[in-house]
Formats: sequence, structure tokens, C-alpha cells
Amino acid sequence: MRVDDAAGRYVVFCKSTFPNELTLDGVRIVVDAAHGAAYRVAPAVFAELGAEVFALGVKPNGVNINQKTGALHPEGTVHEVQKRRAHLGIALDGDADRVIVVDERGQIVDGDQIMALCAARMLAARTLPKRTLVTTVMSNLGLERAVERAGGRLVRTPVGDRHVVDAMRKGGYRFGGEQSGHLIFLDHATTGDGIVAALQLLAIAVREGRPVSELCAEAMERVPQVLVNRSFPRRRPLAEMSHASRAIAAAERSLGEAGRVLVRWSGTEPKLRVMVEGDDERAIRGLAEGIVEAACADLA
Repeated sequence: MRVDDAAGRYVVFCKSTFPNELTLDGVRIVVDAAHGAAYRVAPAVFAELGAEVFALGVKPNGVNINQKTGALHPEGTVHEVQKRRAHLGIALDGDADRVIVVDERGQIVDGDQIMALCAARMLAARTLPKRTLVTTVMSNLGLERAVERAGGRLVRTPVGDRHVVDAMRKGGYRFGGEQSGHLIFLDHATTGDGIVAALQLLAIAVREGRPVSELCAEAMERVPQVLVNRSFPRRRPLAEMSHASRAIAAAERSLGEAGRVLVRWSGTEPKLRVMVEGDDERAIRGLAEGIVEAACADLA
């Protein structure tokens, strides 16, 4: 697929983030560009590095961006990886700042798993400044445990990649991201870039000669996470919701350091979002539902 001068420069930039001594020769990759911004450059980057590329989502018509394709709908990438017996699937979103990966077994790999793997290798190579990874409050507790096990630490921010980037710049950190697949490697780019992130993952897999499924399974063990959302006619500051506050405090005491509780209002609607993590999925679901029921009493 031909690209214009500006796109060509971007292809060159992306390729420059991949180690010179490595190639993607013999690697079969499914690339889903979500009919979006990277519909030309994404397949070109991986093909020029030597991969055999199977392209999806590369026929934008002005209205089909992100429609049943890409990172928001990775089912098509999963199907194509299995059909082509590909080594990897790369699903971008419409503006290509987010990536969801599909491993060779057809399993979805999210941002937490990619961060765990990349951070571990950066820590081992002493290339992670201040031994710190930046992510949001929504990232799984398993990621935090994995980073600490590798000798690093996790800094959490509010939800949103802009908060991650802001914390990175203020703290002098160089790597961060979100569970949703917004990954920021400040040594390469000033914002999230799905292609650059995928290349960092591929570099590890090629250098070590191991399948992505094996690498990611080893990188972190996900802690069960329960999300419960409830819409209400109105919102009320959490500090003024006595029943919910007591339920939250009780849940935190019950979990101790073995879990997390996060309760927040949606930024756009009167919807309460409750997230509870812990090793016992049945128990944490009960805690989450208990917090929601307590909130109902506050807003009755």
C-alpha cells in the first residue's frame, strides 16, 4: 500500500523505535486499523520490518471508523489470528493512540499485561527512570504486584491518559499507560501511540524467541476484578453518603492489603462506578454489590 510523504515519514519514525539488530522476518501479523488514521501506515510499518501482514480495517469511507473493528471490537482480529495462524494480532483504535493485542492463541492482551512485560524488561535493563511505572487507578492489582516483584514501583493517577502523561512529565518518568491500551513511551513519543507500543512488545518476543502468550502469562497474574455500575436519578458527593462510606470502609478493612476498592461517579452522568479487587472473586462481588446497595439507601 502506497503512502504519501507525511505518512512515509511517520512509517520511518515508527520503524526507528524498533531495534536495528532485529527484524520481523517470518512473523505473521494481523493488523486491524479500525478504518482510521493508521489504515495505510500501520500495515506498511510491519511489512517494511519484514512481517507477513494480514490487514483489516483499512477501507475508511468517512463514517465507518471504529465500527465493529479495531481495539474497540477486537473479535475480528481474534478470528483472523486463528484463521491465519498468525503470531500476533494488533488492533488499533481510530486515531491509533490505543492498541489491544491478540496473542497466537487468540487470547486478548490488554494494556496492563503489555505494561507488566515491558516494565519488567526495562527494570532488568535499568532503563526505567526512577524504577517507576505510571498508570491509572483502574489498572489491575496484579500489575502493581508484578512491578514490585521486579524491583519497581507503581504510581497511580485518575482515569485518563492525559493524567498519566501529566504525572510522567511532572515526576520525570518515561513509561506509563492505561489498561485500555493507551501506552506512552516518552523516549519515543510525547503521547500514546499504538504502533510504537506494539513494536516494543514485538521486540521482546523476537529477541527472546518466545510466544507472546507465554511472555504475558509470565509477566503478571491478574487479580479478580469486579466492576458494578448503577445509574441514579441524581448524584451526591460520596463524602455525604454515610451508608456507602461505611460500606466502603468495611470492604477496605475486609480486604486489607490483599485487595482494592475504588468508588467514583462517572464524569458525564449520574452513574456510580464501583470496582473491587481481591483474590476471592465471589467475596469481592459481594462487597461491590453491598456498596451499591448502601448507595441506594443514601439516594432513596
